[in-house]
Amino acid sequence: MKKEQETIFLSALESNREKLFRICSIYAKDDEDAKDLFQEVLVQVLRSMSTFKGNSAIGTWMFRVALNVCLRFKSKHTKNQNRFIRLDSITVANFGSIENSENEKLNSLRKCVKELNQADKAIVSLYLEGIAYKEIASILGLSENHIAVKVKRIKSKLLNCINKIL
Repeated sequence: MKKEQETIFLSALESNREKLFRICSIYAKDDEDAKDLFQEVLVQVLRSMSTFKGNSAIGTWMFRVALNVCLRFKSKHTKNQNRFIRLDSITVANFGSIENSENEKLNSLRKCVKELNQADKAIVSLYLEGIAYKEIASILGLSENHIAVKVKRIKSKLLNCINKIL
């Protein structure tokens, strides 16, 4: 990798690290999967740096790569899910502590986002990161108006889902 590309990569990573990780965590089953997925995203971004043409912001391009890696991961994971039984670790709850309602709402939102279809999940993950409709449209190859309509519908789905949980 050229020194210039490495500098661009490191700068873009510094600016977008948390957003990329949150996108990975939406597609992952747990924190360990999210870390593995994030690492895979970074590897793919590094491998693809030479193909970055500068037609969009580096962050936009990184989100596109991240979504593609996450969708491939999800597809591969779904195929393997039928062959393996996943055992989640057992945790002991601290009955002395009471979760606040904000934490419950956030957990409900996460659960509802994970239940969305792949297209809606991609849109909402970018929207929740504060990315503008125009940039989301560019990342996903859709029109800005289409994104606005989809966001409105997704918000309605999420609200209904959260209300059922709470």
